[in-house]
Amino acid sequence: MTAPHPPAGSLPEPRRALPRLGIGTAPLGGLFEEVTEREAAATLEAATAEGITLFDTAPRYGNGLAEERLGRLLPAGTARPVISTKAGWLLREGAGSEPHWITDWTERGIRTSLEGSLERLGRSSVDVLYLHDPQDYADEVRATAYAAACRLRDEGLVGAIGFGMNRLAALTGFVSEFDVDVVLVAGHFSLLDHGALRTLLPLCRRTGTEVVVGGVFATGLLADPSRGAMYNYHPAPDEVLERARLCGRICEEYGVPPAAAAVQFPFLHPAVDSVVLGCRTATEVTANAAASRFPVPDELWDRLAAAGFVPPGLLGR
Repeated sequence: MTAPHPPAGSLPEPRRALPRLGIGTAPLGGLFEEVTEREAAATLEAATAEGITLFDTAPRYGNGLAEERLGRLLPAGTARPVISTKAGWLLREGAGSEPHWITDWTERGIRTSLEGSLERLGRSSVDVLYLHDPQDYADEVRATAYAAACRLRDEGLVGAIGFGMNRLAALTGFVSEFDVDVVLVAGHFSLLDHGALRTLLPLCRRTGTEVVVGGVFATGLLADPSRGAMYNYHPAPDEVLERARLCGRICEEYGVPPAAAAVQFPFLHPAVDSVVLGCRTATEVTANAAASRFPVPDELWDRLAAAGFVPPGLLGR
């Protein structure tokens, strides 16, 4: 079942704006390296101190650990937290009690996934439910998963629905086909990757779909372009590593931390509502929040555009 988009030329219904800056909780589930309970608590406390209220999580982050920690350790004083999680995969016990994930895009599967998330989060509803990485399951999305997500929204168990993916072509196709509230695009819109600019972002601008951008540091490369750094979850090729270093040198010429340009770059496009940053320590939260506020002069954006890091059309001048 596919819900039609508004007719061409009509304005979409206004949606509730998401907070500008959010925390991605995959690191709290142990992505790449273990995070202790104390570190996880300090990370969430720092987010609250910085006024950050958007938190993105998923059952697959640490086999539920990220959700469980977010639900248990998020300070009670966090003002109106906005929680997004994901569905489409279920955890099953495997041989030798080793857990493994299976896909389940049926209505029962989507509901079971959400019920588990709500239990771990200690909540009766979440603000956003993304279908998680369904790029290879378009038929299942059409047959059951999208309609199931719509029903959960209608029932008030989730406030908004969408897709969370790092496969740009598939994500764009889903936005073209389905009427969704919000998408989370992981990667594909950073100082090193402008892929979303060509298709996804103009489409979301037309449909009124909110856009959350993740991966603005390109798996950390823009924050620390040292030998052995990762790019899109793989060792960075030498030419990409050199590009990241050049970007950093240009930023430093203008007295701007490279992280500030990386965090603020997505907001040059009017379709982007939020940026979500994965943080594993309180220090990272504080530094990233400061980067989001650091003044970036127009002259730096112009210089980055001349060097190919910013598409000139984004600058509007």
